[in-house]
Amino acid sequence: MKYTFSTIIATTALLLAGNTFAQTTTTVKTEVTTTDTAGKKKLHRNAITISNDGIYMGSNDSTWKKKKAARRFFSTISVNLGANFLQDNTNYNDPSVINYLSNVPGAKKNAQLFNLNQAKSINFNVYWLRAFKAIDHKAQKLTISSGLGLQIYNFRYDNNISYTKTPSIIQDTISFTKNKLAIDYLNVPLTFTFRTRIHKSESGKKSTWLVYGAGITAGYRISAWTKQKSDARGKVKMHDDFGLNDFNSCLTAEIGIDDVIRFYGSYQLTSIYKNNNIDQHPISIGIKLIGI
Repeated sequence: MKYTFSTIIATTALLLAGNTFAQTTTTVKTEVTTTDTAGKKKLHRNAITISNDGIYMGSNDSTWKKKKAARRFFSTISVNLGANFLQDNTNYNDPSVINYLSNVPGAKKNAQLFNLNQAKSINFNVYWLRAFKAIDHKAQKLTISSGLGLQIYNFRYDNNISYTKTPSIIQDTISFTKNKLAIDYLNVPLTFTFRTRIHKSESGKKSTWLVYGAGITAGYRISAWTKQKSDARGKVKMHDDFGLNDFNSCLTAEIGIDDVIRFYGSYQLTSIYKNNNIDQHPISIGIKLIGI
């Protein structure tokens, strides 16, 4: 005997309302008699149970048998570690760009000014996620998740540039052994993660899954600072907004083999800077250490 959609919705709403005020198990049982084409009557017994352990639905012609529905909601942590790159779309002949780089010699006002030490330009993301199993078939799964987390950019510059509180960027007169800009965003992600079974063992107990997905994030800048080391000045750390954009948004993607290795990538749709026409977009590529 199949449940009608309206019956399940109505019964579930009633039971949830009751459970809001009492941590008890509630069961609704129904009996329906049908008549086949030969005129023979048949009794169908059905039950929907809601408890703290989950939702149970079952039907049997002779006994009340319960079957636990798969739990579709769960919480998890996602952690990514990778490297940052910069896509520079800046028009270095724009007057506002020239003004922002007023202390930089004309010949050096170009994209090479922001060359990165890629090995030390680290991207780190950590998220708490609430996830929903939208599709949970034997060979295909889809999980939709959202939550809250931190997106951390570290940009290690090869050149001796310095950020000022004016704000502006200057060509400094000394050499740095370390020259870093760090930006932290509080982010809300929305991701769609697919799993497709690509292999199943002969015993049927172990499967290999291809994991792939895409999403988008929206973030607010909560911190920005520079850290420089040199023989002349020692260690200098400065916090400011440096003319940086308050908000960011990124497209994200991932692919890999579950329980083997998974890669992620992100492209920031918004520029790092605001109101000075320096148009730079971070691209991050790395490994997903923990995730859905």
